[in-house]
Amino acid sequence: MKKKLKKMFSNLCCSVCKSDFDEDSIQIVRNEGGLQVVRLVCKKCGKSFGIAFLGLKDNNFKNDDDTVFEVQEGPEPIDYDDVIDAHRFIKNLDEHWKDYIPKETD
Repeated sequence: MKKKLKKMFSNLCCSVCKSDFDEDSIQIVRNEGGLQVVRLVCKKCGKSFGIAFLGLKDNNFKNDDDTVFEVQEGPEPIDYDDVIDAHRFIKNLDEHWKDYIPKETD
């Protein structure tokens, strides 16, 4: 399973030192009933990229190209104006601040 997980991360590299992830970068913390708890750590600089919960089975790996993670463009990073806007919003909350928290649904 570890070699198959390595394939999933083969297109990615460390965002700090740009080293490619290798098989030793992937640490399987727990493997139980099709659920893998995986930690990704750069072996060159030691940066930890947290833990992922992957629901994988061997039949998920029929086609290697389907199992490779791709870097995708995300939203623009927040800037100074975003921080100021958030600060003003929070500062101006009144006694009805709970109205901004989504209600739990069943």
